[in-house]
Amino acid sequence: MRKKISVVTPVFNEEENVVELCDRIAAVMRSQPYDYEHLCIDNCSTDRTVSILKERAATDPHLKLIINARNFGYVRSSFHALLQASGDAAVLIASDLQDPPEMIVEFIKKWESGYKSVMATKPVSEESSLMFAVRKLYYKTIGRISEVPLVPNATGSGLFDRKVLDILRKLKDPYPYFRGLVCEIGYPIATVPFKQPRRIRGVTSQNFYSLYDMAMLGITKHSKVPLRMMTLCGFGLASLSLIVAMAYFLAKLFFWNSFNIGTAPLVIGLFFFSAVQMIFLGLIGEYIGTIQTQVRELPLVVEVERVNFEPPLTSQKPNHGSESLN
Repeated sequence: MRKKISVVTPVFNEEENVVELCDRIAAVMRSQPYDYEHLCIDNCSTDRTVSILKERAATDPHLKLIINARNFGYVRSSFHALLQASGDAAVLIASDLQDPPEMIVEFIKKWESGYKSVMATKPVSEESSLMFAVRKLYYKTIGRISEVPLVPNATGSGLFDRKVLDILRKLKDPYPYFRGLVCEIGYPIATVPFKQPRRIRGVTSQNFYSLYDMAMLGITKHSKVPLRMMTLCGFGLASLSLIVAMAYFLAKLFFWNSFNIGTAPLVIGLFFFSAVQMIFLGLIGEYIGTIQTQVRELPLVVEVERVNFEPPLTSQKPNHGSESLN
C-alpha cells in the first residue's frame, strides 16, 4: 500500500483564499507518489469559507472538513487538526498562502531522507520591516532563555512523521506551544528556508493580543529564566536601595544644614519600584495562568460538524482533542 500524507490547514474567514489554496495543494499532492488527504479545520468563520469548502468536499473525497463550535484560536485549532490526521506524516501549512503550498515538495524530500520533523523558516520576509525586526528579536531572546534549543524564525508550518504525532497524542496539554513541543521531543529537525511573501487577499486574524499571547506562551512553556531573573533583580534592587539609603544618611550627617533630601528622589523611587513590582506580578500571573489552563484539562476544541470523515466520529476523551456536539 502507498503511504499517505495528511495536509492540515486551519482556516478562519479565508473565503478569498480557500479555492486557490485547495487547488495548489491538490496540484502539489498529485505530483507526489503518495495518497493524501487535505484536512481543513474551520474556526467558526463568519464569511463563506465553510460553504465554499463544503461545496468542494462534495466532489473531492480528498478534502475533509472539521467545523468548530466557536473560535478556539489558531494554537488549539491547528494542534487538534494535526491529532486527527490519519497519514504516515502530516503537513501543517497556513491558509493565507504566505507559506506557499509548493513547499510541501521540499518537506517531503526532507522526510524521505530520514527526518521525522521538518519546519519552514523565514530568514527573509516581505512583511513590514518593524514587525520582522520585532519577530527576530523575540526568536533570538526565547532561543537564549529556552531550556531546549528552538528553531529560529520558524513559521509553524512543516511536516511531522507519524511517530511525532503519536507522541503528541499522548500529551495532555490543552494550550500547547507547538513549535516548542516539536523541539522538546528531541528528533533532529530539518529546516526549509524561504522568503515569506506579503498577504495578497483577505485580512489577517492576528492582532497585538494574539501575537502577545503566542509570545508569552512560548516563554512560559519553555523557560524558567524570567522567574529567576525576578529573584536576582529583587536582590540587586534591594542592595542598590541599601547603598543609596546609606549614601543619603552619610550626606545628611556630614552636611546637616545644607543637604536637603527633597521629594523628587522619593517620588521617582516610589514610581520606579511600583513599576518593577507590577512587571514582576504580571510575569508571575502569566505563569499562573499557564498552570490554570493546564489543570482545567479542557478539550482543545469542540466540534460541531465533520465532513468526509469515515467512519463516523466516535466519542473522544477531552484530553486527547475535542468534544463533539453531534
